[in-house]
Amino acid sequence: SIVFAVELHGYIQWNNLCPNYGALASAKVLLDAGKMSGRVTRNGNFSIPDVPPGTYVLSVLSHDHSFDHVRIDVSPSEPLPQVRPYIFGTPLLTTTSVSLPYPIVLIPRHKNRYFSPRESFNLLGMFQSPMMMIMVLTGVMMLAMPYIMKQLDPETLDGLKGQQGKAANIEKSIQNGDPRGYVSIVCNPRVDMHIYNRLSALLSAGEETKASTPIQKSNTGPSTLQQRKGGKGNKRR
Repeated sequence: SIVFAVELHGYIQWNNLCPNYGALASAKVLLDAGKMSGRVTRNGNFSIPDVPPGTYVLSVLSHDHSFDHVRIDVSPSEPLPQVRPYIFGTPLLTTTSVSLPYPIVLIPRHKNRYFSPRESFNLLGMFQSPMMMIMVLTGVMMLAMPYIMKQLDPETLDGLKGQQGKAANIEKSIQNGDPRGYVSIVCNPRVDMHIYNRLSALLSAGEETKASTPIQKSNTGPSTLQQRKGGKGNKRR
């Protein structure tokens, strides 16, 4: 029986990225990720012998350079293999009308980089951080607050100081156990709502602490009851 097989031939076309064999170093041409392979010689030629009929994907295994993938169709009815461009990942069932010359020509497309340069200090990138923006905004507000307070009307400033003083006095009275402070807030509709909310939080915290403290039960046993009964009988006698 006669078995049909062909020998694929091609060469590497040198360019500025890879000017010679010394820049390419050791490279290997693969069919279907290593089912068949051939070495690249010093003049850039390669060959893969005894390729049976079928459809293959040809690639180059190189450490420093990347090459395009090529589709190879070997048919017994054709004297030469058909070479077509191939995009990695596409199915082999679909064919394209674009054909490439034979012998196969492979061109280095780009050089592989395995180490990225260390980034230098970037002042603008530091201020793009959300935490840094919050810190800067807080500092600006602290510096601008005295100037803002100076621009306020005397009546508005006195009103703010009065509200702060009332809130402090009412908190002290509630902490000391005087309920008149809370009653004055409830009965006075002019009191600001944030003061009312603060005092409500204080009262709820106090109730939670009271509820969390355990109640100590009296250890009154049957012996103490008997002693009391005995004492009453002695008195009657």
